[in-house]
Amino acid sequence: MTNQMIFKRYEIKYMLNRQQYTALRSLMKNYMTADPHSPSTIQSLYFDTPDYLLIRHSLEKPLYKEKLRLRSYGIASPETPVFVELKKKYDSIVYKRRIEMPESQAMDYLLHNHLVYDSQIAHEIDYCLRTYRHLAPKVLLSYEREAFYDKFNPDFRMTFDRNILWRNNNLDLKSGIYGNPILNDNQILLEVKTAGAIPLWLVHFFSEQKIYKTSFSKYGTAYQTIMKNGGFQYA
Repeated sequence: MTNQMIFKRYEIKYMLNRQQYTALRSLMKNYMTADPHSPSTIQSLYFDTPDYLLIRHSLEKPLYKEKLRLRSYGIASPETPVFVELKKKYDSIVYKRRIEMPESQAMDYLLHNHLVYDSQIAHEIDYCLRTYRHLAPKVLLSYEREAFYDKFNPDFRMTFDRNILWRNNNLDLKSGIYGNPILNDNQILLEVKTAGAIPLWLVHFFSEQKIYKTSFSKYGTAYQTIMKNGGFQYA
């Protein structure tokens, strides 16, 4: 039986420096609890068309956009459970559908478009595979993540990402954690994930620290770097 998950929420991003991160982590002790799987190393393998249609459209900030990726927690093996994820964003709300399967089966599914499960999520992913011609791995991202959830509202989550690396060769979740850094050593990406409002204690912290939400895409930043360098391979 496959493990299927659907998420619907706002995902708001903030760029912190180390001093702001330390202050926020101290404050969070009163309100947040660490996820049992935190910290973790995440790998995300993004699929796109030969001309990068999905990420080009996303960077135009349309009302609706979508991305297709394969995610693992740590370095995978052919038998490792991974997640095929279809991430959609409409009018600032993120909708994420994902299906769990072994890495070898997931790659066969995405590269050859063989229907794996008869489910609504699988049909949505299949529709994406049919709509965008010749989808293939384009960029592999990895990063170290700390994840927390609210002690009184587990649907409210916060994650901190650092050591974000990208590469556009050796696009294999089994081939190790390495690549080109996106952030400098003093930058940490905070994502606030919520179905509703942000708690007042966090709003006050952002106001006091003069921290403002930012539009930041890991895949988008990697793509823009690739284009600046003429599409050459890196890492």
